[in-house]
Amino acid sequence: MKVMSKEKLSLYLVLFNLFIAFVGIGLAVPIMPSLAKEMHLSGGVMGYLISVFAFAQLLASPITGVWVDTIGRKKMIVFGLLLFSFSELLFGIGNQVWVLFLSRILGGISDAFIMPAVTAYIADRTTLEDRAKVLGYQAAAVSAGFLIGPGLGGLIANLGIRAPFFFAAAFALAAALVSMLILQEPLSKERLVNNRTGNNQISFLAEIRKSFQPLYFLPLAIVFVLAFGLAAYEMMFSLFVDRKFGFTAKDIAVIITVGSILGVVTQLLFFGKLVDKLGEKRLIHVTLLTAALFILASVLVGSYWGIMIVTCLVFFSCDLLRPAVTSFLSKMAGDNQGFVAGMNSTYTSLGNIIGPALGGILFDVNINFPYLFAAAILFAAFVMSVFWKSGVRVQH
Repeated sequence: MKVMSKEKLSLYLVLFNLFIAFVGIGLAVPIMPSLAKEMHLSGGVMGYLISVFAFAQLLASPITGVWVDTIGRKKMIVFGLLLFSFSELLFGIGNQVWVLFLSRILGGISDAFIMPAVTAYIADRTTLEDRAKVLGYQAAAVSAGFLIGPGLGGLIANLGIRAPFFFAAAFALAAALVSMLILQEPLSKERLVNNRTGNNQISFLAEIRKSFQPLYFLPLAIVFVLAFGLAAYEMMFSLFVDRKFGFTAKDIAVIITVGSILGVVTQLLFFGKLVDKLGEKRLIHVTLLTAALFILASVLVGSYWGIMIVTCLVFFSCDLLRPAVTSFLSKMAGDNQGFVAGMNSTYTSLGNIIGPALGGILFDVNINFPYLFAAAILFAAFVMSVFWKSGVRVQH
């Protein structure tokens, strides 16, 4: 990829800051069961805490997707990181459930600022030929954050179960300051002015209606179903293995860390090559079916190593699936990178709202039900993707 050195530095910085932000998110993963026990929170409440993050992200994403094109990528990333830092600090000091919910709402809004801006930034700094590879790097940055985060969180939790949230706040604040000082804005002042002139009125419903256009709707519907099923699986994972196998925070951290290592290696070394060989659509077919089958297998295994192997295979599939969908959407977006990135975030959020909430309710009925549910939903997404007509034109 032939770009100016300063542009390449900015691109790497965006990826690094995304990595730092997800380290902050990953820090809290292994201690959530302990927090639930400390505050006497049911599986349903834990599911709602996860869902409210996505609900806030859902409401904010159509608007922030437009702001990415009118305010600029850099400002959106910096403000999102600052807001995320504050939300983690609030969660760390919160001793009442309503404070935890407020923290999650602010966190969801912050994610609606960060993710569309990062995706659009990458689209600005890459050619169509290189974009899938760099979006694979973006997914690897997210996976690497979860790789480092849970293991580090398990160690930091020795200082107290709230300590990881304070570290997460510090990491996000550092990422915001670095971005503020070094990151370059890829959009010219003239283009920002032109974008503002063409977007004088921003309407949540108008942006949603635009997403129903044939060009966008089916791939975005698959994004929704994908997020719906995966959220029910991933967000209930620590509660599932804690209740079924009595896994400690360290056990959970090890499994997530090993799965994340596999994901990072896959995204860095194989994603671009697989897209070149199979194309995004065929890769989406294969990984959806594989993920559904191994999520189903999760309820059948009965040992630590069995869970380790099955979970790694699920992570492997999902770590190829997410950037494949994002790459396809980015290539079809053209000049509407902010809008499409925002809608990607919106439909993902909608799935993340329903998936964990229903998963938490199902968990309280039977701990296996969220996994059976997730497998069925992902298989439905596979069927949708198979019947996905090729009428959507992707730029080349």
